[in-house]
Amino acid sequence: AFGHEHINRAAVLALPAPMQAFFYNHIDFVTQESSIPDLRKYTLSDKAENPRHFIDLENFGPADSLPATLADVKKKYDEKFLQQNGILPWHLKEMMDKLTKSFKEKRKTEILFLAADLGHYIGDAHMPLHTTVNYDGQLTNQKGIHAFWESQMAEMFGKDFNYNSGEAVYIPDVNAEIWSMLNHTHSLVDTLLQADRELKLSFPANDIYRKDSQGNILKNKFNAPVFSEAYCLQYNLKLNGMIENQMRLSIKATASFWYTAWVNAGKPDLSNLDPSEQTARNSKNLKKELKLFRQGKLMDVKSESEF
Repeated sequence: AFGHEHINRAAVLALPAPMQAFFYNHIDFVTQESSIPDLRKYTLSDKAENPRHFIDLENFGPADSLPATLADVKKKYDEKFLQQNGILPWHLKEMMDKLTKSFKEKRKTEILFLAADLGHYIGDAHMPLHTTVNYDGQLTNQKGIHAFWESQMAEMFGKDFNYNSGEAVYIPDVNAEIWSMLNHTHSLVDTLLQADRELKLSFPANDIYRKDSQGNILKNKFNAPVFSEAYCLQYNLKLNGMIENQMRLSIKATASFWYTAWVNAGKPDLSNLDPSEQTARNSKNLKKELKLFRQGKLMDVKSESEF
């Protein structure tokens, strides 16, 4: 939740002026809604939801040999294969098409729901372990590293991150950008796994995890081990800013995908989707948040800690 909520909130502040006032009117919704895809996945056990969050790139061929649309992907691969290996890039493209259509038709509620959801999947596309068959280090005796990397580390160090990733830009080729994004993210997999393996070799074994009064390793709500603060500090140093950089890239990408959908929809006027009084009332707070954002900071986002 911490990562997704900070990404979506910062993305609103990275939008250009013609879109920003509308999105800022609903910034709390867009922030909180960012975790809803995980709610559908874990709490509602929506079978269709799970493969939207990842892609095991090793089990697909070269990107230039893959179908461009989700419909064609489903013709080429059976449902079992896609459930096991993911459909993230094609779901991103489908979400962009839907968001563009919603902008074109100026469907306020759809715009907000789709934009918030899209931000979640873009965040997932920047998490290296969402792009690999070794998604939880289970193949290299590193089970638990997924929640450690994307949740515990983000929560521990996120307050010091610089969230100002620059203003949104237009994406001329959405499909090419999706694959470029995923290929870069995937290139980080070996680095983050290797850093953990190397650190465990030199770190006192009894001090790697947090323990309760009986000496049992503490687990988070996903039943993953909770690492000690000392281990987190050393791992963060070995990663050399990787998590912060991926979050910043996620923010820029989310804002840019929203902006691109709006441009491709013909730049519809969003100012009349809300009462003018609401926009005027929020303008003062928007100026405050933008001032903070330019310094790399966000208003306090009260995500529930998983640790």
